[in-house]
Amino acid sequence: MADYTDLMRAALELASAALATDDVPVGAVVINPAGLITGRGNNRREIDHDPTAHAEIIALREAAMAAGDWRLDGHTLVVTLEPCAMCAGAISQSRIKTLIFGAWDEKAGAVGSVWDILRDPRNPYQVEVFSGILEEECGHLLREFFKEKR
Repeated sequence: MADYTDLMRAALELASAALATDDVPVGAVVINPAGLITGRGNNRREIDHDPTAHAEIIALREAAMAAGDWRLDGHTLVVTLEPCAMCAGAISQSRIKTLIFGAWDEKAGAVGSVWDILRDPRNPYQVEVFSGILEEECGHLLREFFKEKR
């Protein structure tokens, strides 16, 4: 596996930006087959009043626009938190080749914690998954956000 630390740091920067809008600090980047970042996103549900405005969805949309195609074959998605069921479905449908994520989501994760949509043998589009990249930093940002909320 390649070293995705720098890309996860880029996703963490995006996640921190979500704090300005009081949204859950999750960030994501999409890398094309040439290794360039073509999609960026952070959670925007609060500011956009959009339940689908998750970091992954925003990054996938931007990458698809850059590619000129909804099929993101050969692309990699790096995200600070394990994707939920909605995002896992979008990842699968976009044909992303590889998913890299930082922290696990024991409450709503759909890539191994609660469900495993991407590696379910019934899923027609299999995605290579690597987890735990900068897990402590990703988890810390989320824990601090929720500590402030409680």
